[in-house]
Amino acid sequence: MDYRTFPPHPDLSALIKCYWTLESPEEKIPQQQTIVPDGCMEMIFHYGDLYKQYMDDGSPILQPRSCVFGQLTRPLIIEPTGTTGIFSVRFHHEGFIPFASIPIKEMDDKAVSLERLFGQEGTDLEKKILDSPSTEEKINSIETFLRKKLNPQTIDRMIQSTVETLLTMNGQISVDELSRQNNINRRQLERKFSSAIGMSPKQLSKTIRLQKTLKLLLNREFSSLTSLAHEADFYDQAHFIKDFKEFTGLTPKEFYGENLKMSLLFYGTE
Repeated sequence: MDYRTFPPHPDLSALIKCYWTLESPEEKIPQQQTIVPDGCMEMIFHYGDLYKQYMDDGSPILQPRSCVFGQLTRPLIIEPTGTTGIFSVRFHHEGFIPFASIPIKEMDDKAVSLERLFGQEGTDLEKKILDSPSTEEKINSIETFLRKKLNPQTIDRMIQSTVETLLTMNGQISVDELSRQNNINRRQLERKFSSAIGMSPKQLSKTIRLQKTLKLLLNREFSSLTSLAHEADFYDQAHFIKDFKEFTGLTPKEFYGENLKMSLLFYGTE
């Protein structure tokens, strides 16, 4: 697999984390991959063959040729159907809200087509991205589109600073303390998070801690599961395993034994 990341223009860097491409030849025996929540929404373009996405009942559907994937609140199981060619925009945790045309919360765990989100403009963008021969041209096209769609009035500075606090504290701060720091009651804070991010402050805290855990796990920076739980700032091993399984569908031991090619790319190299 050839995975590459590219920085956004400084004008968009407060909203976009990076652009990335992924290319891989067709597998003789396609293997399922587990994508775990990371708190960031993605705008995805398949210029290669499409991917299957497995639903809760185990039935597969084909992902759209282009889509925005809402917040993952549970593990996502995908599988290539041929040659992989993907160009994607990875937004910061609250980064997609200035471009959204439907409520963010309605997009949780869904691949929403660009046509549904932006109508004919979305269809035109898909064609432009898929027809662009280079990553540089794809980036130029998407940045032109996003600048046009940007609605600065939807940017909530309080949410941005709260997310920064959660990242700095590795999710180790209570929702009540976040409410106190922002002089806002808990319910208001949770509503704001749900509208801007698609998940609650508590869910985002768990996701941030999980990301630290995955980096340690995938890079083998631990001597035992007990030490891994301690390094990731979990209270105890039982609490660690419960949260890990909630977001990955597997225990740490089971996850480590799975096919982790994409997880190693996305989480082990950042």
